[in-house]
Amino acid sequence: MTYPIGFACRGFGRYLPAFRRPSSDLDSLFGQPHGWTEDRFAISFRHVASRDETSSVMAAKACREALDEAGWAANSVDVVIGACGVMEQPIPGTSVLVHHELGLQKSGIPCFDINMTCLSFLAALDQVSLAMKAGRYRRALVFASDIASAGLNFSQPEMSAIFGDGAAAVCIEATEDGPAILGARFMTLSGGKDLAHLRAGGTRMRIDDGFETLSKAAQFHMDAFGIFKAAGRYLPKLIADTLADTKVSIAEVDTLICHQASAPALEYVRHLIKVRPERVVDVFREQGNQIATSLPSALYTAHNQGLLRKGSHALLLGTSAGVSLGAMVMRF
Repeated sequence: MTYPIGFACRGFGRYLPAFRRPSSDLDSLFGQPHGWTEDRFAISFRHVASRDETSSVMAAKACREALDEAGWAANSVDVVIGACGVMEQPIPGTSVLVHHELGLQKSGIPCFDINMTCLSFLAALDQVSLAMKAGRYRRALVFASDIASAGLNFSQPEMSAIFGDGAAAVCIEATEDGPAILGARFMTLSGGKDLAHLRAGGTRMRIDDGFETLSKAAQFHMDAFGIFKAAGRYLPKLIADTLADTKVSIAEVDTLICHQASAPALEYVRHLIKVRPERVVDVFREQGNQIATSLPSALYTAHNQGLLRKGSHALLLGTSAGVSLGAMVMRF
């Protein structure tokens, strides 16, 4: 049987860009009265990266904080894994750029990227835990870093108002007992492949297509209601099946750490669990939807608030473009 897998979080890190853009700035941009953006989207402000705060620079800062808390040197890890929703560049991947930023150029420590858009961090935890179970790694450094602001179309508030930038990282160590991943499930409903997309940056859109076509394809498109509807239909069963796998009841879950998709999405999770809705970690108003960084950023907050006590259970939960869903139960 795969689970449980001994898996301890030894250090947590986060980086938020210096510039905080208040929602009142967007009111004017959207041609709306003061307070409209905050009232409609439940965002007070979001952090926006400067051109110097690249994905790899932000990620390296988050990684250093996590390494410092763990008491690890960067060259003591067995692998560095990038779990970004949007890459800094197509080739080489963001993990290589962060590897370099951390001074690991001559270390030979392997690194690679895992992309499941907003679920990338959860997918990375799943994959590294399985590798640890097989004895491949003992220590891992996993990060997510996303700059949503680079591809937003501000003529469409529903696709631009909710997003923020940032990075987060976790140092993970294989253990023999105690902390563990008790179970995880993922599912993809690829009929929803067009509900959220960013078409530029790969091989589909090319220079020959012209600047105007490339520029349009570089803007993020999302049918927020379509994703919410598609994911919401399957989320209750995914949660129930994952908890059943682990023999942990929803009442025994101490903390719910979710992808910060939107205010309605977080409210839906609170509705699903019904009892003690305050268990849902909510950083959306101050940070917005940070793509793949949302979930580890919420994990960072839960850690800093003392919610991840020894022996406590957390349900990590998220959805992503595709449409994909994921759930994981961890014992701390």
